[in-house]
Amino acid sequence: MNLLNSFTPQLVQFNELDIPGLIDLSASVGWDYDKYEIQTVLSSGKIFGHKNKNGEVISSAAIIEYDKNLASIGMVIVNDSYRGLGLGKLATQKCLDSISNQTIAMLIATEAGKPMYEKMGFRTTDSIHKYICESYIPNNSSINHSFNIEPFSDKDFSEILKLDHGAFGVQREHFLVNRIAQAKEALILKDVDSKIIAYGLSINGPVQLVLGPIVAPNPQLAMLLVGQLTKNHHGPFRIDVPSGNEDFMRNLESVGFKKASNPPVMIKNGEQLPPRDQTLFAIAAQIFG
Repeated sequence: MNLLNSFTPQLVQFNELDIPGLIDLSASVGWDYDKYEIQTVLSSGKIFGHKNKNGEVISSAAIIEYDKNLASIGMVIVNDSYRGLGLGKLATQKCLDSISNQTIAMLIATEAGKPMYEKMGFRTTDSIHKYICESYIPNNSSINHSFNIEPFSDKDFSEILKLDHGAFGVQREHFLVNRIAQAKEALILKDVDSKIIAYGLSINGPVQLVLGPIVAPNPQLAMLLVGQLTKNHHGPFRIDVPSGNEDFMRNLESVGFKKASNPPVMIKNGEQLPPRDQTLFAIAAQIFG
């Protein structure tokens, strides 16, 4: 039966009162968004979607606009009972309508969602490598004592922001404030001159400890941060690695990470993503680009 015959869902913008419904929607398709992740999305961007006549959330799509050059779309979910009605496309289009058509929109697609995005004008430009680790095997040979890893403090933020800008290609100040506040650990790495040259975050998820962003000048220092972020955590880990980091991925595999999937990066309103300086070894999460 076409569920629109008796009721037409309205496209709305969600707020914090809708978090329980968004968690239920996520769980209905096997995703693991929790309260803290959705709060970070709401604090950093916008979430649109539909509710049914009982007020239950039945679709969603989120957008985080970093500056006028780039925005990231994610959390595109439709409840199984309402698939085929175009709700995912409507929610995604609402995200696009909320930004300038001069702003590059990016997303990391599922295989099921890719055809819809292609019809909307997105095209594949790259991919992300999703890794899961059930049992981490420390590699102490990678430790270099000429570098110091320290907990992040507020005085470090301006340097972190510069590193992140070069790594990601755009300014993400508002998002980084929110993500650091959410983090289980936020670490910086200093060289022999006490200059901050790398940083990394870990996020407690309901299923895994999520590692990222990780920004560093080379794979070895990125692995130093991975080793510290995973220290003393009992449970599985997840890390999403941009393409072009083959040495880093081999190092991850040597300590127990296994590739779970390789989803495509798709963009609209541009030919390519803003230039990056090749120091981004792990993204924050697929919703954040």
